[in-house]
Amino acid sequence: MSFMRKLKRLIHKGGVKLGLVQQKSLSSITDDPRIKVPAEEYDRIRKAKNYYQDNLDPVEYWTLTNHKKKRPLNSVNVLKSASQSLASLMFNEKCSIKVSDEKLQTLLDQIFKNNNYYLDQETHLETWLALGSGAIRPYVDNDEIKLSWANATEVYPLEANTTKVDQIAISRRLQKVENNEAVYYTLLEFHQWGNWTTDEQGRKYRPYVITNELYRSSDPNTIGEQVPLDYVDEYAGLSPTTTINYLEKPLFAFYRNAGANNKNLVSPLGMGLCDNWFDTVDDINMVHDSFEWEVKTGYRRVAIPRSWVRRQTNMNGQSIPEDQQYYWDPEDPVFVPVNTKIDDTSSFKDLSINIRNEQYEGAMDFFLRELENDLRLSPGTFTVTPSGVQTATEVVTNNSKTYQTRSSYLTMLEKTIDQLVYAIAELLQNGDLWSDGKARWNGDIDSLVITPDFNDGVFVDQEAQRSADLQAVQASVMPKIQFIMRNYNLSEEEAQKWLQQIQDEQSPTPPDQEMDMLPGGEVNNERQGQDKQGPDAAES
Repeated sequence: MSFMRKLKRLIHKGGVKLGLVQQKSLSSITDDPRIKVPAEEYDRIRKAKNYYQDNLDPVEYWTLTNHKKKRPLNSVNVLKSASQSLASLMFNEKCSIKVSDEKLQTLLDQIFKNNNYYLDQETHLETWLALGSGAIRPYVDNDEIKLSWANATEVYPLEANTTKVDQIAISRRLQKVENNEAVYYTLLEFHQWGNWTTDEQGRKYRPYVITNELYRSSDPNTIGEQVPLDYVDEYAGLSPTTTINYLEKPLFAFYRNAGANNKNLVSPLGMGLCDNWFDTVDDINMVHDSFEWEVKTGYRRVAIPRSWVRRQTNMNGQSIPEDQQYYWDPEDPVFVPVNTKIDDTSSFKDLSINIRNEQYEGAMDFFLRELENDLRLSPGTFTVTPSGVQTATEVVTNNSKTYQTRSSYLTMLEKTIDQLVYAIAELLQNGDLWSDGKARWNGDIDSLVITPDFNDGVFVDQEAQRSADLQAVQASVMPKIQFIMRNYNLSEEEAQKWLQQIQDEQSPTPPDQEMDMLPGGEVNNERQGQDKQGPDAAES
């Protein structure tokens, strides 16, 4: 930290103590009056986050000596598995985003490549699905557009009772060590629209205002007091307020899960994937934990008389009391010596228990099928069914429920992608954000056609599609080149080469040329000589 920054800190602290500087303080982010979402919504999101991170309460149990103990829950993180599976079905590296403007398309492709967008989107989509909401924030840094991601715990809409979010606060938290103590810094970035105004040319617009506020706290559970942005190096270059005029779209993209928020009907935040089904998740974890504990504690035990066990009665010349005698293998968990008056084989007993694997397996399948139904996923998504080898048509039929659910979530993701493209286009159009003052793109945002391709091949019966396309080609309603591109995943240039090769192979050889060729491929010189001499020479 530079000397000037330390000096500024001291001046700020002195101003606060003397009352010359009004210091804003927040216990939680939702205490800010600009945020309209109830605090209870983020309690719900934190619960989902604990399940997603497998951060669950331990199991309490009583021992034989009447002592209460705790042990970690041996759980099955079904929220993580379900979110990851659905995210990979919705979006993966084979997806693509196309726009109607060629220049913007080139710029987008480069931006997405530099930011590793197609891989990161799948990763962050998993978290969005688990927690219910998320956001992407494109920004210009050193003449490059970069993407900043946020999950539901970091997204705070500024309006309620609407599903359209065009004003938002995004939080970022840093942990620092100062004077050997942990200190927590929270950056709040507010995106707000100002009031409508008219410029000198008579154009009406709303100024777009970005406000950055930094808070400091020594308690991880509170936001703390507002401090200058240059308190930490990471935010020293940020401007407290930035106003951008003539924007048409917000500079962020907001995502929410499909379906209504039945926990808070006026909240713009989406419901997490399992928010309504945590009881079922708890049942699955209970069955799995109980089975694991039964296996762990169900090892073989055999009761035998103490006289059957070799003992030590003397150590270093001193006798050992009978109740403190050392046995030949004190670590052996199988044989359990017991006191018995009758020292015979009747005291030998096998205390082993049978593991109830079939009962546990049946209970687990029941709750997993219940969760599949709750999440509107196809049977067999989590369970294993002995259905044998399936045809492609059967796979498509069995996956139809998952496909319908995927389509609902894709509708919301498509809106987010549209918002992201619009936000990037706004940044490219604003020359003030670039070092040379020149815009990178000057097209019409309102006329853009954005077409995401989500790669539905995993749900499509490829053989059925190929047969249908072949019939369309035979009926002259589909060009052959489109058939090749669609069914063999080739580019137009490669498909054109295929088509040309097919035409060359199918073109008939002239009859005279066939007669002039010997079986070995050599030319029939005698016939060629007759042809040169004409018909009269042939008759002679």
